[in-house]
Amino acid sequence: MKTRFLPFLLLMLTASLLFTVSSCKKDASDNDTIVSKTVDKFDYRIVHEWNDLFLEVERYAEGYRPCPTANALGYLELASYEACLDGMPGYASLAHLYQGLNIPATDGGKEYYWPAVVNASQHYLMSRLFVEVASEKFEKIKALNDKNEKIFLTETSQETFFRSKNHGEAVAAAVWEWMKADAATFDGYRNPFKENVWRDRINEPGAWVPTVPGPGEGMFPYWGKGRTLAIKNDLRICKNYKDYVGEYSEAAGSGLYVQALEVMAQNTPSLSYQTEWVGEFWSDDLLGLTFSPPSRWLAIADQVYKNENANLEEAIVANAKVGVALHDAAIGAWNSKYFYNLERPETYIKRIIDPSWEPNLDNPLTGDLGISPSFPAYPSGHATFGAAAAEALASVFGYSYGMTDNCHKNRAEFSGYPRSFSSLYEMALENAWSRVPLGVHYRMDAEEGVRYGTEIGRAVNRLPWKK
Repeated sequence: MKTRFLPFLLLMLTASLLFTVSSCKKDASDNDTIVSKTVDKFDYRIVHEWNDLFLEVERYAEGYRPCPTANALGYLELASYEACLDGMPGYASLAHLYQGLNIPATDGGKEYYWPAVVNASQHYLMSRLFVEVASEKFEKIKALNDKNEKIFLTETSQETFFRSKNHGEAVAAAVWEWMKADAATFDGYRNPFKENVWRDRINEPGAWVPTVPGPGEGMFPYWGKGRTLAIKNDLRICKNYKDYVGEYSEAAGSGLYVQALEVMAQNTPSLSYQTEWVGEFWSDDLLGLTFSPPSRWLAIADQVYKNENANLEEAIVANAKVGVALHDAAIGAWNSKYFYNLERPETYIKRIIDPSWEPNLDNPLTGDLGISPSFPAYPSGHATFGAAAAEALASVFGYSYGMTDNCHKNRAEFSGYPRSFSSLYEMALENAWSRVPLGVHYRMDAEEGVRYGTEIGRAVNRLPWKK
């Protein structure tokens, strides 16, 4: 009898112990000090999802391209970076560099679920940045947030989830209030044409004037007054275009005249397939057709994260560096554009060389032909954005990082077939040059944009990111 009962007693004792251990695990309070998983223990996917949605929404956001887009990316990605710092022990806050920016602290020693922090921060800011986009696009912001929250609640405790969500929102709210304090740029998408003075400068040699088709005004003439995040005042303007072509001249054989002839030679009535491919591949000019030129580099970064199966820390840091670089590239490039106020090749060529000449930038959505972007030529915004972002992204993934860019794969409206590159800098160079065969920039606009953008990217990389 005793022999039969002993196994039963052992079984009951084992079950009791297992129940006790299990109960203790469930009852362990989240109020106890728990070491969180660091950010690098998660994958890049939450960043990738929000990047993809930004690209989709911004494509249709009227008034955003290009300057408010770059502005939004700077603050969006800085917020995610600052919100996750307690899980990135090798990285330091930048908030002390910025007067008036006060980042809420985490609840010391408590556990945080870092993807939920990023999700909350991105949702908070994007739902405020894009309030005027079409409802079906705006609703996707909430839908992505809600989908992720349901997933996170199955992956961590309710207490950890809500602590994480609250922290992400608190940091985003602090960044939002600080963003609003920059009167020069906040809500700039609502009125891209304020402070236009092009009529007052029309008698200056080579002064920019609006081109047709177009809005008849210059876009974002005030943008150079905005707050910068990395560059100092001495880098707020690029070098003078006269360093490339000498004094402004309409004489045959002068530096600018020769550059105008080069634009004409590249921009023939029937472009070669290769030339058309390069021009259309990098264009990103047109609302509703693609995302904008700054966003192109978020799309490139997004591909890098997927190619490299990046961890969340790498994606957050790279996004922050690229965002800050694009933000400051917009400030510097537009400050320079309206300071030098140089006319587009179209205006110079039609007045001096060939009145019938047209650039090769067309809009397949509206049928508009021969478009020049509605702001001064020098330096190229495309080139400045590209070089600044390439420099920032290379600081995370390497200066010899090569890739195939699939940004516009399978597009039928233009030549979006993927192109392969041996480095991010090579991508920036081709992006810059692509504006010449389209007929919207001189060579010097592209070359100075690359030089200047690289300097901006280096200033971003010199910020005290690391402890």
